[in-house]
Amino acid sequence: MSKILPTLLVLALTVWCLVSIVQAPEGTVRSLPKWAWILLVLFFPLAGGLAYVIAGRPTGLPPRSRAPRQAPRGPDDDEDFLRGL
Repeated sequence: MSKILPTLLVLALTVWCLVSIVQAPEGTVRSLPKWAWILLVLFFPLAGGLAYVIAGRPTGLPPRSRAPRQAPRGPDDDEDFLRGL
């Protein structure tokens, strides 16, 4: 059992990292492109997985370029509507 547990932990870390990388929206993974993280985790499971957890995971904050525009609350708050009057 003592030899199986470390192997299972590394396997679980590898699977979790791969799922996390694949599901992350494009441009949110830090430091390297998604394809590079996938290769790193596949070829070096323990080191690549730990590197991804430390330096690659998305921070949870949306990138500034993708911030959604807030919709106006009413017609008098919509500049486009007021210009059309």
